[in-house]
Parts: sequence; structure tokens; C-alpha cells
Amino acid sequence: METVMPDAMSPMDQDISELQEEWARIKYQISDKDRQLDAIHKLEEQAATVTAKYPTNAEPKIWEGIILSTDAGIVKGMSALGKVKKAKELFETSLKQNPDALDGSAYTSLGSLYYQVPGWPIAFGDDEEAEKNLKQALRLNPNGIDPNFFYGDFLLQDGRYKEAQSYLNKALQAPERPNRPLADAGRKQEIKAALAQVGQKLNDESKPQYN
Repeated sequence: METVMPDAMSPMDQDISELQEEWARIKYQISDKDRQLDAIHKLEEQAATVTAKYPTNAEPKIWEGIILSTDAGIVKGMSALGKVKKAKELFETSLKQNPDALDGSAYTSLGSLYYQVPGWPIAFGDDEEAEKNLKQALRLNPNGIDPNFFYGDFLLQDGRYKEAQSYLNKALQAPERPNRPLADAGRKQEIKAALAQVGQKLNDESKPQYN
């Protein structure tokens, strides 16, 4: 009887897997900001090389954009806007090439940028665009940990706490992703922190108000 071997990773998938693993290590295991920035800058160079290597593929662009967005999240402030805008361009280009790539991850990442960056005239923040992109991500990957987390977090920031609680709980119950245990563990800590915020907000809302 012939043994069926599992499909080997393509070279591009292998390159992306390396980016994913290092990104998770930087985001969730390095606590010192300077060391984190040093590591993410090196990873940005690696990601740009992978994107250039596969110019017609959407997946490397998505991961280069995620890495740039993470860098901007560490830095914060005006100096991060250039990287955020570059990430936005990468997500938009990837959507033109293949909107279904990585289960619609570009919609998740683009949506998260839209609600986390400032609005005009400083940047391009836009809650309507955020919600539109995050809902499209959920249509493509309704049970995924990331689209449910980011939509839940968006709803939390928007003051829609009961809705937020529903999506965050769904994110917490999401199936584990193959080969991404560190990312899943880190994301679940973020989900639990967001759920704690939601619980506090709902508790505050339920208290009687005395004027």
C-alpha cells in the first residue's frame, strides 16, 4: 500500500511561515521596546525581500503590511504614519491581486488600520471603512480568531459593548491554526484583556446614575 505524504510547503509558503514565526516572537515574547524595534526592523527588510521575490502574489504583501503595522504600533505617534501608509498600500494592492488570500487577511488588517489610525487631516482613519473591511473579512473567515478579535475590538472602541462581547467570545473559541501556536496564545491574551474591558464597561453601564 502506497504511503501518501503530506504536501510539502511551497518556497513562498516557507518564506511566509518564517515571517509569521519571527513576527509572533517579536510581538509576544520580546518585552523591551528597543530590542523589539531592532528585531522588527530586520524583519521588515526580510519581508520586503520576500515581497520582491513574489511580485504577483498577494500573500507576501499582506505579511509585509502586517509587520509594518506592528512596527507602527510599537512606535506610535506621528513618526509611525509613513509605515502605516505603506502598509495600507500593500494591503490594497494585495486585494487587487487576490482578495481571498490568507482567508481574507488583508481585509482584517486594512480594517484594523482604519479604526486605529487618526482621521483626516493627519491620516486616513475612518470608522465606516473599518467596519466595511472587517465585515468582509468575517464573510471570508467567519470563525477566524483575527477577524473576530479585530471586529470585537472595533466595536469595543465604538462603545457597542454587547456586540463586542459576542465577537470577542467567538474569537476566544476560534479553532487553533496549524503551525501558529505562539501567535494564537498571544492573541488569546489580547482577547481576554479586551473582554475584561468590555465586562467593566457593561458593569459601569448597569450601575444606577445619580445626578
